[in-house]
Amino acid sequence: MDLDQLQRTDLNLLVCLHVLLEECNVTGAAKRLHLSQSAVSKNLARLRAQFNDPLFTRAAHGLKPTVRAQALQAKLRALLNDVAAMTEPDHFQPHLSDRCFRFALVESAYPLLLPQFIGDMLEAAPAITLNTAAWDQTTFDGLARGNIDFGITGKDLNPADAMLTMMPPKGVRYQELCQDHQCVLMRADHPALKGPWDEARYLGLRHVQVKCDGNDRWLLDYKLAERNIERDIAMYVPDFNSAASLCTYTDLVFTSPSQFAHYIAASLNLVVRPLPTPIPPMAYTLFWHQNQENDPGHQWLKALIISRCQQFSPAKLQPIANRARV
Repeated sequence: MDLDQLQRTDLNLLVCLHVLLEECNVTGAAKRLHLSQSAVSKNLARLRAQFNDPLFTRAAHGLKPTVRAQALQAKLRALLNDVAAMTEPDHFQPHLSDRCFRFALVESAYPLLLPQFIGDMLEAAPAITLNTAAWDQTTFDGLARGNIDFGITGKDLNPADAMLTMMPPKGVRYQELCQDHQCVLMRADHPALKGPWDEARYLGLRHVQVKCDGNDRWLLDYKLAERNIERDIAMYVPDFNSAASLCTYTDLVFTSPSQFAHYIAASLNLVVRPLPTPIPPMAYTLFWHQNQENDPGHQWLKALIISRCQQFSPAKLQPIANRARV
């Protein structure tokens, strides 16, 4: 260990480099660091001298990291996580914290799972905030980068099924919160409500489909494909509420997790029917990165989420109009 070299290393510069690597934009980095663009540019000049490398080149929409900068990124993230963990208090004090936790959530988690823990969270830690975004195909990368603290989305329980739909990358940990199965939503006067309800009737209908993680196929579609069958998808939409809304004034049907289906059906006067093609259940799942596991604040909130959501019962759900605001 070269102590002289370490004494000449400015931790603030390393933090600046870390943020520049995430943003690839001086303006964005300056905003996150609460510095002027001029100050960030001066820091970059010092970093270039320190590492004897340009670190970034100009690109059409910001900065492009050099090979050396890309090689530094993972080491830098690990180093700063270790420094952050070392400087954090040994015990998290929720009532004194003003920390912001960042979440990526599948849309159905907002009405179903968020209410299970947010009240207790804000009661114990009245000054903390949640910054939420939609779960998408970049969420796992955000967890690895430390830009996201927690993610919640559905995960298929059977490992072979999960290989088709979503497998977490190395370093991402997860915990099942509650299980669910698929069912079908349709309007109250839908013609399919008359007569037998079976797979042939179901497959004869036109469907609305939500794209999940950028994928327009669900486990159901993979299971049907094993029998050379496919659904007639009339429309793809980005979210669950839009799909359910479309069912109120068309003959389209929406295959949805049952807990969300029963919740939204009470509000939109929709009818819920069982999925006539049985598939294995899925589970709403909490995800986080292993780099966060020694953080006391992260540990506290993770334990609270798991405890409250594993007690979740669909019978406790209320329609939107009757749900008290948090």
